[in-house]
Amino acid sequence: MPKSTDTCNKVLNLMYRAAAWANVADNAASAPLTNVYVRLHTSTLTAATNSQAENEVAYTNYIGQAVARSTGWAAASGGSTSNAALLQFPQSGATGATLAAVSTGIAASGATAVWHYGALNSPITIGASASITPQFLANALVITET
Repeated sequence: MPKSTDTCNKVLNLMYRAAAWANVADNAASAPLTNVYVRLHTSTLTAATNSQAENEVAYTNYIGQAVARSTGWAAASGGSTSNAALLQFPQSGATGATLAAVSTGIAASGATAVWHYGALNSPITIGASASITPQFLANALVITET
């Protein structure tokens, strides 16, 4: 059974903006998460994926990027949110990879839970020593709750 758009917005705002959902959920944990981490993958993830480390890229200098839960994401509207500012990953170094998907979760590295995932519009090949800086322009990484 699908959720209403208003409920989708509240879920996204709770997860990505640490905004309380009155009488349902709040961010009052003793050590609430302050960031959501965006990580890149070499192949598309699925609903069965339970680790951000699965198929994660491994080009030289790569690490998942932190986006602030308070101001790093736009207020949810229409059941979607997006990155509020430019989101850049480290420039590639001596080794390359093919970037095919993106995910969000709770840590910069390791086998942590996947919150949302999706395929890139088109894969990006980073060759060895290509000095490419993967990035999402502001509002380009759209996350939709259904």
